[in-house]
Parts: sequence; C-alpha cells; structure tokens
Amino acid sequence: MKGSSADAYKQAGVDVEAGNALVEAIKPAAAASRRAGVMAGLGGFGALFDPKAAGFKDPILVATTDGVGTKLKIAIDTGRHEGIGQDLVAMCVNDLIVQGAEPLFFLDYFATGKLDVTHASTIVNSIAKACQDVGCALVGGETAEMPGMYAKGDYDLGGFAVGAVERGQQITGETIAEGDVVLGLASSGVHSNGFSLVRKIVADAGADLNAPAPFEPAKTLAQVLLEPTKLYVRSLLSAIKGGATLKGLAHITGGGLTDNIPRVLPEGLGVKLDASQWPMLPVMKWMAKKAGLTTADMALTFNCGVGMIVIVAAKDAAAIKGALTDQGETVYTIGSVVKAQGNVRVVIDNAEQNWMD
Repeated sequence: MKGSSADAYKQAGVDVEAGNALVEAIKPAAAASRRAGVMAGLGGFGALFDPKAAGFKDPILVATTDGVGTKLKIAIDTGRHEGIGQDLVAMCVNDLIVQGAEPLFFLDYFATGKLDVTHASTIVNSIAKACQDVGCALVGGETAEMPGMYAKGDYDLGGFAVGAVERGQQITGETIAEGDVVLGLASSGVHSNGFSLVRKIVADAGADLNAPAPFEPAKTLAQVLLEPTKLYVRSLLSAIKGGATLKGLAHITGGGLTDNIPRVLPEGLGVKLDASQWPMLPVMKWMAKKAGLTTADMALTFNCGVGMIVIVAAKDAAAIKGALTDQGETVYTIGSVVKAQGNVRVVIDNAEQNWMD
C-alpha cells in the first residue's frame, strides 16, 4: 500500500488534519459562549438544546440564516478579518430579536479553497466572541475545504441562529397604529449590506483601502468599511424583559429603510421620517457624492445611520427611549406612523439637505 487515503485526500487539496486542528483551536472560545440549555459540546454530529433548561415554559422557536455578502472581499483584500465574525452573528441574531426572540444557539459555515488554521481561527473565534456578547451559544458548524471552488485566500461564511420567545409574546407589528412613534437606533457603520455597490464606488473612485479615509483620516478606508455590524440584542432584550411594549422592530439590512420598515407595518400604514433628526454617516455621504447617488438610492440600499427601527406608542416613547439609552444605545426620535400614500410607505423629509452636503 503506497499511501493512506488521508494522504490521497491531502494530495487532492483537502487536509483533514487541518480541520481537526481548527476544531481544537476554537473549542475554548466556543465553550466561553456556552449558556443554559446547551446539552453537548463541539464535535458531535448534531447539537442538542433544551429550551426548558433555558427558562422557557411554552416557547415558539424562531430560526434565521444569513451571510456577510461581498463585504468579505474587502476583508480578504486587506487581510482584516477580526470583525467579520460579528457581522455574521449580527446579521442573524438581529433578525431574531425583531420578533422578540432571545437567541439560543448559533451554527456557522466556513468554506475555503485551502484551510489556513490560523486565519480560520481568527474568524471563528470572532464568531464565538459575538455569540458570547449576545448570550447565544456557538454549538457547532461546518468547515468545508473545497479546492477548485475558491481562489487562493478566498472564503465564504454562512450563519444559522435559533431563538425562542414565549407563546403570545412575539413582536408582530399587528398593533402598530397611526400616530405611533418611530425611534431609530444608531448604526455602527455600513453594517453588512450594499457592499457590491460599496466596492464599485471604491474602485471607480480609485480609492486606496489601506490609505486614510478621506472623511476620517484617523482610520483607513478599510477600517471604516469593515466596522462590524452592531449587535442590538442585549439592549432590546433588556427593554422587553423590563416590560417595554415594543410594537414593531425592523432590522435595516438589504433594502435599506425603504424596503425593511414596511415589512413590520400593517396594511395601509406607512412612516414619515425626518432626516434632520439623525446624522448621516460620513462614509455614506462620501459614497453618495462619489457615485452621484440620489436620496432614494441611499434609502433603498443603506441603513443611512440607523441600523434598527423601533415603533412604540406615543405615550411610551420617552420611557423606552430612556431605557434603550441607559443600555448604551444612541436613540433618535425620527418620525411617526401615518397612513400610506398609495404604494409609498416610507416618506423621508429633509433628506437632500442632511444627506448630500
């Protein structure tokens, strides 16, 4: 026998030993994210979770899946991968909390052409850290080494999260009514959507990702663009558990303000927002100027400085704004719920003056 099957597989480009080494390297970080309800560690064929042990009496499970998109290309091109794990987790768990669900556990999918254990450990450890930050256990995942599918250094990520909410306590948007107040929670940056356009703008402008950002010289352009997606789970969960009545929540991802807010509104209702009530991020103003984007383009593509929308009754607005501020959020009162104007459900006043200077 000239060689083992493992040797043959390695010669074909897949290193089983590297995969095993990665599992060992990430075990401490995964263990640090462990929470009540987890029934097994990494390494099994599946992960077991007991919602009753997590404190739920009659839970409804909520599941989400998402990725980071072409933001990965900027991380790959600049060698900056430290925040990508938070992006992946945030894109999933922020979608859970908008339905009132507490994140319980998370699984990741990491695919690459040739596994670099050190590189992959950085990414998966950052996933585990973000899970720990929101009280969500990293219970497993898949590392796929696929030579021929990915160019050298390229990789892709997928995330899968499951949460739970007690029956009858889901946030559905059903009670939203005309006159309700729209609060906006500040975003940390571009987050993880619109990056195919972002990358085109950077390329067309001939901008150097590793040079100081034209609008924020203390950071490189790559640092600004790679700022991780903000995790809104702990602050919103604290407000919910504190008795706050949040009528509707919208995570502002692909589709921007224009497409995401209507997803939580009852038929016939829209929102009227005042762009003078919150600051547009400098990076977005720069992109708008470089690419000649309209305010409609911006509102349909980016979060425009607001990563999460919270809709509350007018009588509760001040108290909920205060509670979220106490939890570390930057909260703006940005508009109100109105009757929809035909098919137009999101109207943004004063955008030209405040977004395009």
